[in-house]
Amino acid sequence: MSLALALAAGAGAVVGLALGALGGGGSVLAVPALIYLLGLTPAAAATASLLIVLGTSATALYGHARDGQVQWRTGALFAAAGVLPAALGGLLSTRLPDPLLTLGFAVVAVIAAVRMVRRAPAGATRVRRSAPAVAGAGAGLGAVTGVLGVGGGFLTVPALVQVVGLRMRPAVGTSLLVVAVNALVALLARAGAAGSAVSVDWAAVAPFAGAAVLAAWDGRRLATRVPADTLRRVFGLVLLGTAAVMLLDLAL
Repeated sequence: MSLALALAAGAGAVVGLALGALGGGGSVLAVPALIYLLGLTPAAAATASLLIVLGTSATALYGHARDGQVQWRTGALFAAAGVLPAALGGLLSTRLPDPLLTLGFAVVAVIAAVRMVRRAPAGATRVRRSAPAVAGAGAGLGAVTGVLGVGGGFLTVPALVQVVGLRMRPAVGTSLLVVAVNALVALLARAGAAGSAVSVDWAAVAPFAGAAVLAAWDGRRLATRVPADTLRRVFGLVLLGTAAVMLLDLAL
């Protein structure tokens, strides 16, 4: 295995750990890792990232569901609001120029990093349970997933806590359901877009995806042994560094 593939597999493991432990955040690392380590274009990286996110989140979702930490009805309603935006975003992404996609990835990575480094909300205080608030949050997350190929879990977890009113552990498990649905819809939209097929070297992507899926199991166990705040801050700092590299690359 080449050095690039070995690094990609390592990055995939980080993605899986973050998704399994925190319900999101790690998928934002997938796109820049696929671009800079495997040489994919931003469009191809977004498509590959969606498949990786789908497999990883589904794997982690199974583990959280066995622990009874998934609110299925809440997750389904939240995900339903994002189905159309995710589909439209998936179609739009194939028509955007690479520099714009790269800038979008970098901005989302910064937002994710800031949210992960900051202290997470401790509980469901000042919760807004109105249907428009829930639908708006779900739609926004679906659009982010569709356009940029990221899972959006770093936004889904706080939304499920602050908007829906879930506690942190069920929010993490339920977030994985939302992420998986949005990723699947965005992938189907890309596959169905006439003339917009993106060539992806799946032989190179496979080690990344495999490492991410396997690490998702360990991520769930890691969440029971390491404080969530510590995990969030570590992954947040990694994301911040990744965003800085992408912005510097655009500037040069």
